Amino acid sequence: MDLWYTENHTEEARFSIKIDKQLVSLQSDFQRIDIFESKEFGRILTLDGYLMVTEKDEFIYHDMITHVPMATNPGIKKVLVIGAGDGGTVRELLRYKTIEDIDMVEIDEEVVKVCKEYLPVTACGLTDERVHLYFEDGLKYVRRYENKYDLIIVDSTDPFGPGEGLFTKEFYGNCYRALREDGILVNQHESMYYSSYAASMKRAHQRIKDSFPIAKIYQAHIPTYPSGHWLFGFASKKFDPVKDLDEDRWNQLGLKTRYYNTDLHVGSFAIPNYVKEQLESE
Repeated sequence: MDLWYTENHTEEARFSIKIDKQLVSLQSDFQRIDIFESKEFGRILTLDGYLMVTEKDEFIYHDMITHVPMATNPGIKKVLVIGAGDGGTVRELLRYKTIEDIDMVEIDEEVVKVCKEYLPVTACGLTDERVHLYFEDGLKYVRRYENKYDLIIVDSTDPFGPGEGLFTKEFYGNCYRALREDGILVNQHESMYYSSYAASMKRAHQRIKDSFPIAKIYQAHIPTYPSGHWLFGFASKKFDPVKDLDEDRWNQLGLKTRYYNTDLHVGSFAIPNYVKEQLESE
């Protein structure tokens, strides 16, 4: 019997992975959580049927969402991570000895529990003493703080369901206030390839630009995400991610990464014309 996981990227396009077995299927207060085992991609986490993480290519996403801001400002000490229940973003941040505190706000505690048990490759750092877990709504959490964080990483699900509030103008304004004067905001920015994603990402980018003086887009190739062409947003009160890249200082850290390097850092901000045109159009 063939068992396949299939995600509809649009009504006309689907992506499928052959599955050996299903390890977890549960309904939390917020969403359905599933873990599958596959030969090609290893273990796979899906939320409400949407693919979040695979063991095979998670390193690409987590490298790019963490090392780009950290190489831009290696002096970052206090970080807020919103979402990221699989733990991969926290794992990468913990590689920096200079980071003193990581506050991680995840709305769904069940995601963290499942990932600790079934995805230790990403969740291995969630018990570190520098990590403080808060199980609540990230939108409400960030409202409470001002001038507190050097870096905020929004590692959210798609702009609907539990993650919908993390793509609003109010949320980005609250992030601005919660950041220090040289603070950086990085968020996963979906893909512009399919029109169903492009409209929501264009709105989100415009809202970030309304809140931050510096707002740019960068990219990575992630095979299991819709279209494989994935975008991230970089916003800051002070730092330009290309002009202010501290290449020598980051390379002297000697961190071994599988995707990120400082040459790629610069190149990732050279985005295709079709993406530029969509972001700039009225």
